Amino acid sequence: MRVPRVPVPVSEFARYLRTETVGGMVLLAATAVALIWANSPWQDAYLALRDFRFGPAALGLDLTVGQWATDGLLAVFFFVVGLELKRELVVGELSSARRALLPIAAALGGMVVPAGLALLVGRGAPGMDQAWAIPVATDIAFALGVLALAGSTLPVTARIFLLGLAVADDLGAIVVIAVVFSAGIHLVPLLVAVGCAVAYWFLQRRRVRAAWLYVPLAVVMWAAVHEAGIHATIAGVVLGLLTRVRPDPGEADAPAVRLEHRLQPWSAGLCVPVFALFAAGVPLGAQALRTVVTEPVPLAVVVGLLVGKVVGIFGVSALVVRLVPASRPRGLGRRDMLAVSMLGGVGFTVSLLIAELSLADLPATAEAAKAAVLVASAAAALIAAAMLVRRRRVHSGATTPPTSRPDDGCA
Repeated sequence: MRVPRVPVPVSEFARYLRTETVGGMVLLAATAVALIWANSPWQDAYLALRDFRFGPAALGLDLTVGQWATDGLLAVFFFVVGLELKRELVVGELSSARRALLPIAAALGGMVVPAGLALLVGRGAPGMDQAWAIPVATDIAFALGVLALAGSTLPVTARIFLLGLAVADDLGAIVVIAVVFSAGIHLVPLLVAVGCAVAYWFLQRRRVRAAWLYVPLAVVMWAAVHEAGIHATIAGVVLGLLTRVRPDPGEADAPAVRLEHRLQPWSAGLCVPVFALFAAGVPLGAQALRTVVTEPVPLAVVVGLLVGKVVGIFGVSALVVRLVPASRPRGLGRRDMLAVSMLGGVGFTVSLLIAELSLADLPATAEAAKAAVLVASAAAALIAAAMLVRRRRVHSGATTPPTSRPDDGCA
């Protein structure tokens, strides 16, 4: 018997947006602190804290504070991403082929075009063979925050499209991290990780709700994935995707919704900002900014995020809408889509993570690439905000529906 699709309540979607918007503001504050601290007379204290090591060395977990933030705290963030992705795929905006077509195609265009442009601009430069992946990501928290602040009167379909795009984009970035940036795979810890995933899946099927079982299981799986040579954040994604999203009869909320409610504020308000605090502290003096626009790798990152993202997302979206008119989000015209596409250039969190992973052997280039991510993300956010404010005025003052405006169609 076919199980009926459970619609996602509007209140749940609104709650998600509110949390991510506030998280984006906290993330911005943490980034500002990191930049000021790393470019101040107290720079040595910042570096000493970031590079301070602690943890059980016998388990291979003698990591720096920065590595704990990257491998540990971001695993919580990616767990929440996995929960949201699973919910969207099963009962949300990506649950039907027609509704999923546009955001998934746009996300694909927003990954392929930036990567191609980055490779073209930085061809032959040391590290570019892996740094091409830096501009493929879109930061959910920042992008939704800018949209909420600057595009408040745009139709809700703008937020739905951006969320679907960002979730699909995150899935692509996760695949890139898992495939491209995994070290030599170690079989025994990998088998332990697989065993933990199977146990988690079994407990979910048996409707077990005991946190004292799930928490140790998740910690062991995270450590096993780390030891297996796969980036530890993948453990969070896998567990999120294995979590049940359909409520049973008489059950108020499915486990995925309950866990999102509990963990998303911690993820958006603590885990991601702390990661940003230790990842965004890069020199931004005149020499560093000159490097961003003169050295091939950071320049490739800037071009990928600022140009590649908007061209890929908007170009593919326009093509899909032309070929499949029903896929067009209700109430959104061509200029609205262009403004939302510009938000795709806000790479930030995952782009900083990929910069660390891809250029680990070239620390000077990695710092320049991080500076490029910050500069390009800030520029994309400002440009998108200006475009959204203009569209907000059009929507708030329009006397006719946006879809009927002759200058605002997608044709």
